[in-house]
Amino acid sequence: MPRRTATMLASTLLFIALLCAGVLLPVPYSEMSPGPTVNTLGDARGEPVLDIEGRQTYPTTGHLNMTTVRVTGADYRMNIVETVYGWLAHDNVVVPHDTLYPDGKTEEQSTQENAEEFTQSQESAKVAALKQLKIPVEMRVLVASVRKDTPAEGRLHAGDLIRAVDGKPVKEPGDVAKLVTQRKPGDRVVFTIVPAKDAAAAEKARKEPTTTRKVTITTVPAPGQSDRPIVGIEAGTDHTFPFTIDINLADVGGPSAGLMFALGIVDKLTPENLTGGKFVAGTGTIDDDGKVGPIGGIEMKLVGARQAGAQFFLTPSDNCATAVSDVPDGLTLVKVETMADATRSLEKIKSGKTADLPRCSVG
Repeated sequence: MPRRTATMLASTLLFIALLCAGVLLPVPYSEMSPGPTVNTLGDARGEPVLDIEGRQTYPTTGHLNMTTVRVTGADYRMNIVETVYGWLAHDNVVVPHDTLYPDGKTEEQSTQENAEEFTQSQESAKVAALKQLKIPVEMRVLVASVRKDTPAEGRLHAGDLIRAVDGKPVKEPGDVAKLVTQRKPGDRVVFTIVPAKDAAAAEKARKEPTTTRKVTITTVPAPGQSDRPIVGIEAGTDHTFPFTIDINLADVGGPSAGLMFALGIVDKLTPENLTGGKFVAGTGTIDDDGKVGPIGGIEMKLVGARQAGAQFFLTPSDNCATAVSDVPDGLTLVKVETMADATRSLEKIKSGKTADLPRCSVG
């Protein structure tokens, strides 16, 4: 075989081998890309995203879009070709796999965690919105979780309402630990509770639960702290609302839609239109008091919002430094720290006073 032909053949075979390696060999990276946006004032899959019953609602116009990020699954392994393409693509971000799925988290674990965060974000969005409107919301203390192989296992259950500990009323989660730790390891503690199923039935019927029972649990020493008593539960909060607010959105996880859900609820419950017909998108976690927190994937959310037609983007203040580094043309970043900040900015957008908006800036 002539040397030139042999060289070309060897080069071709090497190229094919490298190409196969690039396609077949997995690398420890994951990819993030812009996901769909959803107008919280509109419909999704044929039903309202925000469905409110038992209270007067008002027509809305414009958009208050929540934004999302697509990520490759925990069990998916990108190959070299996909990774290089992702690095070169302007609208995608390639990150180490462990950044999105730390500690070997599985797809199922990640999905469950995202679903729990999404549920909590909906709860906080409802509370923050009603507080903004000065509509009373009742807070209740409940059993958030029961640790395995502890005295509370099988005695208390997630969702049980905690009325009292040793006969002393419980008003917030911290009261539970405070009252338990007043005892010693080996002491018996009496919990007055409303069982979870009875609490759920009463809430569905919009009645105050009246069925209570007492559960006695013997404390044990906390791991590594022989003098601190525990029973093995985590206390949390639950809220009862004076009317029904349902958030109908499937296949979405994480806490980052909280701000936009809260604003959508306020818009539907007030006669004044918040947006004035403008297209506003945004993101941000929210707590019960209306404080807006940072989220991940801000660059992807900006791209997705602009592609959907957004003109303004409500941006958590802690995300501003990253967001301003690459803003899509035609999109104005509005800095927000609280629910009140967001509603004030929407009023300026509505009235055309955009020069007065608090904007994200470098540094």
